[in-house]
Amino acid sequence: MADLLFQSATHVAGMIKRGEITSRELTERLLSRIDEHNPRINALVELRRERALRDADAADRALMDGTDVGPLHGVPITIKDAFNVADMHTTWGNAQFSEYVAETDAAVVARLTKSGAIIVGKDNLAFMLADFGQTSNDLYGTTVNPWDSQMSPGGSSGGAAAAVAAGISFLGYGSDLAGSIRIPASMCGVYGLKPSAGIVPLAGFQPPGPPPKPNSLTFMSALGPIARSAADLRTALAVTAGPDGATGDAWSWSLPTPRRSRLSDFRVGVVYDDPTCPTTAEVGDRLSDVVDTIARSGAHVAEGWPTGVDPAAVYESFGFHVQAFFAFQEPGSSTTKLSEFIEHDHRRASVEAAWERYFADFDVFLCPTSFTTAFAHDFRPFPERTIATDKGERPYTDLSFWTAHASLPGLPAVSAPVGLTPGGLPVGCQIIGPRLHDDTPITFAELLADHLGGYQPPPL
Repeated sequence: MADLLFQSATHVAGMIKRGEITSRELTERLLSRIDEHNPRINALVELRRERALRDADAADRALMDGTDVGPLHGVPITIKDAFNVADMHTTWGNAQFSEYVAETDAAVVARLTKSGAIIVGKDNLAFMLADFGQTSNDLYGTTVNPWDSQMSPGGSSGGAAAAVAAGISFLGYGSDLAGSIRIPASMCGVYGLKPSAGIVPLAGFQPPGPPPKPNSLTFMSALGPIARSAADLRTALAVTAGPDGATGDAWSWSLPTPRRSRLSDFRVGVVYDDPTCPTTAEVGDRLSDVVDTIARSGAHVAEGWPTGVDPAAVYESFGFHVQAFFAFQEPGSSTTKLSEFIEHDHRRASVEAAWERYFADFDVFLCPTSFTTAFAHDFRPFPERTIATDKGERPYTDLSFWTAHASLPGLPAVSAPVGLTPGGLPVGCQIIGPRLHDDTPITFAELLADHLGGYQPPPL
């Protein structure tokens, strides 16, 4: 039973379609495991048991009737509590919204449901999504890392990553501004995708209240899946991406096919350490081993940042654009001068062009997802937080340095599990790909798992 619940969503969807298990049986087993393990992990904050079981029964009847079904048919999944799900609470971890119940589904939720997925519950998140390193709020409490309850699962999508890692969800869907999908995926030992900017619709992903006014900085906020296999990332992206509002049987949308189909054929750039944000010895050593494995496969590997990418300057501009993003959400809160905005926007455009040139010669770029593995919970005020490492205390804000390099130019990036430290904590490798070529880093992560093993269940 436990082994089944650690399989990928794609695998169990195939089992359901082949009649090897019913959606009802699978959903009942998942709910039982949730009851057993969620009280300790606190990854899921709301369940809809009866609705999920009714949906599972309907999924089984559809198969018996010979109805054409979607790629996630009958698979129970969970959704971050920042997405509207009809008849469920949307709180963003804020007690002020504790009574709010959504009337309609977010675009992502509607598309997942159309693909056959069954929404079982909602995942915990950092208060108002305002923490990329931890998942905690006064309304629902703190989510812990399933590998070590004294450690953080990352944030702000830590509930989704912890749930998927612990076998209490087959697939999660989260959001990523400063690494909020990739950092939790790395720290919990699962796969997380920040898609190319703008390809997954944001409709229905918002706090309760009037929708925010439109602005061009939405490229800083991406929605994407968290899963136990790279194949699940591909499946989830295929059913959720595409223009907002596009519907109908005649509608179809797809991304380019992956550039390569064999690991040995990939052209791989890599940087696994940088003086601006040095990796810990455990992370650096593991990523060095990963690069050696890739090189032994016959792939072309070259170390170094793309020409025109100054990592310290990129991180500075990334921080500026994050502040600008929030300033658009709260007009009047910023004292930024127009000249500063122009300077940093020019820098962002230059970085986009540098990566475009780079990906004419390379297929993927590898770097750490985070400079460290999971770290101890820290509830001090944000400016006071530090992270203890083998190289001394580090600023908490260093957590977003490595994720910034895909976020600022809007590139797709996969965080893939690449093994454990000697202390038994997961290490994540970030695989960045060319814009709109999301399946290229996904495929690379899939092929890399054949050599490294991919996801491992935590020792619950």
